[in-house]
Amino acid sequence: MSRVVAIFAVFVALPAICASAQDLYPTKPIRLIVPFAPGGGTDVAARFIAQSLSESFGRQVIVDNRAGGGGTVGVETAVRAAADGYTMALVSASYATNAAIYKLPYDAVRDITPVTQIFDSATIVALHPSLPVATIKELIVYNKARPGVLNYGSSGIGSITHMSTELFDQLAGTRMTHVPYKGTGPAMTDLLGGQIQLIFGAVASTMPHVKTGRLRGIAVTSAKRTNAAPDLPPIADTVPGYEAGIWYSVIGPQGLSRTVVQLWQREIDRVIRLPDMKERMAREGFEPVAGTSSALQELLKREVEKWRTVVAKGNIKAEMPDR
Repeated sequence: MSRVVAIFAVFVALPAICASAQDLYPTKPIRLIVPFAPGGGTDVAARFIAQSLSESFGRQVIVDNRAGGGGTVGVETAVRAAADGYTMALVSASYATNAAIYKLPYDAVRDITPVTQIFDSATIVALHPSLPVATIKELIVYNKARPGVLNYGSSGIGSITHMSTELFDQLAGTRMTHVPYKGTGPAMTDLLGGQIQLIFGAVASTMPHVKTGRLRGIAVTSAKRTNAAPDLPPIADTVPGYEAGIWYSVIGPQGLSRTVVQLWQREIDRVIRLPDMKERMAREGFEPVAGTSSALQELLKREVEKWRTVVAKGNIKAEMPDR
């Protein structure tokens, strides 16, 4: 009889033991996967929060760059990891464009646990100064009079820089020629040299050249003005319905516990509101977002569907980059 009682007592205590183990999270270092090489916007965003989260959690949050496949290799690593909160990923808007253009080994909405959005960041429509255009309206008029003549650069087929410009072409009724590069750096070099005429470039890589006059900024891609470029109007002022900002979010494997998700949400929300963090973010063109798991899930659904529509309408096709 005593043996039965002892077994019963173990089963009764098991939920409490499990809850206690969850409450102790984290008990070891956490890997935060960045699906791109060091130095890009996603990597910068991850390193912004990793150090502060390490201090908050009392365990090191290690940024693990897993480049390849246009960002799909690192994401797949995170998706296939154990759902214990020790392998997470920081993804950007290209996460949704990849889902729209490639046949992926995972479902970008169903096979993950959305944790929280962290930052928003606009891109800037930046032109070579030789182009006689000073506004979006003038760009549209110039382009329609010379379809296909203007060349724009991107960091590759299916990248957010490509897709945001393609969306502009579709909504504005213009036609520009896409010149894909292996990264934003080479595209920016050719733009500064006049080999291409424009780019929809990230604030961090574009704004310094706008300030020195080597490029001309005429608009931002976000739905409203951004603090990083307050003098530039949104494209939507001229092209209603246009929006193509860059966002950064944390995701985890499917089945991540609510305890882990809420802890990450709470600590990230606290970290991005620290005065020194706000200052650092502003320099990079990041704006904080107080996100939730449900809000991120809705964002992912909307973004994947939007870019799938753009891909279909533009008949965009691409081979999966080397994995």
